[in-house]
Amino acid sequence: MKTLHLNADELELSFDQSLKLAHVAADHLLAKQGGAMLLSFYDRDRNLESPHGVSECHFQCAIPGWQDYAENRGGALMVNFEQGRFVFCYRPLAFE
Repeated sequence: MKTLHLNADELELSFDQSLKLAHVAADHLLAKQGGAMLLSFYDRDRNLESPHGVSECHFQCAIPGWQDYAENRGGALMVNFEQGRFVFCYRPLAFE
């Protein structure tokens, strides 16, 4: 999975603002494949992941559950804000 690193500390973006920006970037980068669909995310500020509970079986694993979930469902792009503060994983809509 490719990763787009965005360091926007100065903007002080909230989770929702970061999600909107991530979706626009993912749609742009995956446009040739029909756009982007969000598969999973991680919010370090609130220690929240989606899908909920995917990291329970990944205790002490090198790959977090939310990332493994996306990779095994066609995830092609990870948008990573501020070195893991907010991370969003996308797959193309035109899944091959």
